[in-house]
Amino acid sequence: MHATWIRNCTLIAALALTACTHSDLRPDYVRQPSAAIPAQADDPLAAYAKRLTTGHGSDSGFRLLSDSVDALLARIALADRATRSIDLQYYLFHSDATGQLLAQHLLAAADRGVRVRVLLDDLHKLGKDDVLRALDGHPHIEIRLFNPFHDRSAGMWSMGKQFAGDFSRLNRRMHNKSFIVDGSYAVIGGRNIGDEYFDASGTSNFRDLDVLAVGPVVTEIIQVFDSYWNSDPSVPIDAFEHEPTTPEQLVAIRQSLADNAREIGQTQYAENVVTRIGDLKREDPATRWAWGEAEFLADDPGKVDPELDRRDLHIAPRIKQWLESAQHRILLVSPYFVPGDKGVAFLAQRRADGVEVAVLTNSLASTDAGNVYAAYASYRPPLLAAGVDLYELKPDAAHRENERHSIGSSSSSLHAKAMIVDDDHSFVGSMNLDPRSGNLNTEDGVIVTSPALAKELADLFVLATNPAVTYRVRLKEGTKTVYWETMENGETVLYDNAPHTSGWRRFKASMTRALPIEGLL
Repeated sequence: MHATWIRNCTLIAALALTACTHSDLRPDYVRQPSAAIPAQADDPLAAYAKRLTTGHGSDSGFRLLSDSVDALLARIALADRATRSIDLQYYLFHSDATGQLLAQHLLAAADRGVRVRVLLDDLHKLGKDDVLRALDGHPHIEIRLFNPFHDRSAGMWSMGKQFAGDFSRLNRRMHNKSFIVDGSYAVIGGRNIGDEYFDASGTSNFRDLDVLAVGPVVTEIIQVFDSYWNSDPSVPIDAFEHEPTTPEQLVAIRQSLADNAREIGQTQYAENVVTRIGDLKREDPATRWAWGEAEFLADDPGKVDPELDRRDLHIAPRIKQWLESAQHRILLVSPYFVPGDKGVAFLAQRRADGVEVAVLTNSLASTDAGNVYAAYASYRPPLLAAGVDLYELKPDAAHRENERHSIGSSSSSLHAKAMIVDDDHSFVGSMNLDPRSGNLNTEDGVIVTSPALAKELADLFVLATNPAVTYRVRLKEGTKTVYWETMENGETVLYDNAPHTSGWRRFKASMTRALPIEGLL
């Protein structure tokens, strides 16, 4: 979804016009700054967090949320136990079944007096303000839009016109993802809010990763949220002209959310949820968490202002520095992988230094962005020649019996972003390894020094690169031609073209290579 919308819109705008104007972000509107509500010792979640962290010093605790249903339930369980505050920051928050279900729990929390702050990137909210404005009318809910469009009318014409007139600003989006409750717990990672991120879509579902965090790192996540919330590109939805929310509108929203919850309750998906929700309501012992020193990284919100943007506002240089510390291996998981010449040279040097390097990304058959895949394809030969291992996820990756991990299950499109360095360092966040994440969008993520978490992620990588669920890309000896190797029905199968794709699909993807758009991907 991230790739399809913004890359197509920016491609159209970039090809149409090169001029740009910098529209103001409503400096005339008086914005009330706010800060996170400190955790109180007698709050249930704060008390639980204190019991968990006792004896762990400056270490933070992490629970990997690789299962999509557990990832949704973790958010719902936290919202239901909140007593003071819930802060959300997302690129996408769909008004589909799971999005409405979570919204219902946020509204219930607000009814209990919990302050709810919601910061959303505006790209996918344009023309869909009605529900947000109604919720914003609740005395305990405030919604802000990041780097907003000014014409709020729906339609590609309105969006395209604004992109063309203010391309250099609107091309930059907030891709961060965090969910913070009572100043004590946070969920961070790759998932947006929507059916496809929680295995609730009837078509394709994204394979993704989050971590539930507790301990000192939560304070860092809170500080980043506040910096974004109070930044210039963050505009209250009230800043745009609209009629005040009426009590009747809020009643209608409540009814719609309740109806949606009842519909979900009658599905097979709900039965799956019920079987797991009991586990999440019980307190886990500290031994079930991975503990270690952690550093939360986030691009400065000023990155979206082309007149302010500087490299020292970016997290990409810090990630590169961290990867340079690898002594034995680097495992990379990125749905959109476009390393560029510098990235190829960097990974080739790591291989020359004796470091194992392996990459898991999408196949052409599983990706939602054929133009990104085409850009990545041009870097495969030099990467393979340098000794980098490349794996591409199958769209129908088999879901093993009794395996509860999302990476590698059926109807798959990879969306997780993770990195493992050696045996004790790992990164989970929102950042893809592509030019858009590095140079244009804002991103976040956490670097953790924990052998337990690194092992859990490495084990997932092994499962996800099993020949039954991925294609391994190889280089024909003495050439720059690649082929794909996999297992089907217990036998090794080789493909000379991108497997399980039509000639037309391959042709469309290859055509984008002729366009000068790699920096936008």
